[in-house]
Amino acid sequence: MKIIITGITGQLGYDVCKALDSMSHIHYLGLDRNMLDITNKHDVENIILNYKPDIIIHCAAYTAVDKAEDEKDLCYNINVLGTQYIANVAKLINATMIYISTDYVFDGTKNTPYNIDDTPNPINQYGYTKKLGEDIIKQTLEKYFIIRISWVFGINGNNFIKTMLRLGKERKELNIVSDQIGSPTYTTDIARLLIDIINTNQYGIYHATNSGYCSWAEFAEFIFKEAKLDVKVNYISTDEYPTKAKRPKNSCLDKSSIIKIGLQELPSWQDAVIRYLQK
Repeated sequence: MKIIITGITGQLGYDVCKALDSMSHIHYLGLDRNMLDITNKHDVENIILNYKPDIIIHCAAYTAVDKAEDEKDLCYNINVLGTQYIANVAKLINATMIYISTDYVFDGTKNTPYNIDDTPNPINQYGYTKKLGEDIIKQTLEKYFIIRISWVFGINGNNFIKTMLRLGKERKELNIVSDQIGSPTYTTDIARLLIDIINTNQYGIYHATNSGYCSWAEFAEFIFKEAKLDVKVNYISTDEYPTKAKRPKNSCLDKSSIIKIGLQELPSWQDAVIRYLQK
């Protein structure tokens, strides 16, 4: 089996490569932005057609949520045009495509966790472009997996845990948003799930996050507790912490779609954080 992974310098792409390293029956080509500009149609066609993968795991994306409000064209070109170029070649060679999407395709107004059949309604440019990417995958391909993830953290790259550990060593008190709820998710766990889901051939949309839900403030408190940092967390509202891009208040995703195809739900987010801090 041959696999192409885009975005290997990102948190998830890095961990997908690490997971595949131990599998001798799988050959893969990992690509970063210096090796492949996904907004260049000619480059995309050349590299993919030359390697002829059975599967493309598309992790590359523009993910700077606030910056995207100012760089709308760049965000669109990467998340929409880049996805279209890759999907077109995947169709040409009959490759399966895994598209990594996000909780930000939803507006966050629902009172219960979002399931895979809920209608996306993004409230920021990043979410809007990821939703358009989903539409492209569904319209272009028959063999695809759309995997929505949320609040990710991994060894490679920046994330909320690294920020909290840094600030926790500098300050004794922090104001953290408490009215946005979601599932912190370890990219190592998602990487393993992606490899498992490839073998099912149960194509479609899936929600894949670590189990359980919390607010950003609760997330921060757990990090400080496990890292043995004495930091007071003040619970504040989204209105008290304005950002350029709006965030959904409810980012909870219903993971039952994973269980229905015989795969195990990912471990709790608390378990994931503990393993991450140990690593």
